[in-house]
Amino acid sequence: MPQRSTVSAGPKRGRPGYDQESVLGVAVKVFNKHGYDATSMGILAENLGISKSAIYHHVASKSDLLRLALDEALVPLEAIAEDERASTGSAAERLEFMLRSTIAVLIERQPYVTLLLRLRGNTDVERDALERRRAMDRRVSDLVVAAQQEGSLRPDIDPRTTTRLLFGTINSLVDWYRPEGPVTAGQVEENIIAMVFGGLQSAQTAA
Repeated sequence: MPQRSTVSAGPKRGRPGYDQESVLGVAVKVFNKHGYDATSMGILAENLGISKSAIYHHVASKSDLLRLALDEALVPLEAIAEDERASTGSAAERLEFMLRSTIAVLIERQPYVTLLLRLRGNTDVERDALERRRAMDRRVSDLVVAAQQEGSLRPDIDPRTTTRLLFGTINSLVDWYRPEGPVTAGQVEENIIAMVFGGLQSAQTAA
């Protein structure tokens, strides 16, 4: 499974009792609740219980907070493609690895992935994050094509539509999955993979 990202290249700044990670954790919850555009530094300060000036001991700006929060989702998602298992084996095996890993990252980093999925593209930081997300979509779409060509997946489905449906299914977890709920992360992963590949497999593979 991809390891958790680290978003700070140098020592963390901050006052005693606070660090960049704790500020980031609160910020992403507030962004998800109110929306990034509607969240002011004043609202963040109120939720953190510190002054606005104290926040600037941790980050340079609100957009810097957004960038760091999005990297908490994007860095581990992008790391999936760098894993050896994403480039070895059949196309179907590589596709399954990428889907399983994406599910695992979403569940582990749920608040941060939620923020990523709700971006509107109104700022340079948002547009950059959306382009990085689209690059991952294209890689999965290419794997669907490759799996069709090798005969692992049925040939009568459109790869781009299939990719959207795959991510639509996985991304829906941010709306309903709760770690404290009756279904474990492992069960969710197995159910999604069984449903997806049961419907996508070619007759030859299923047999």
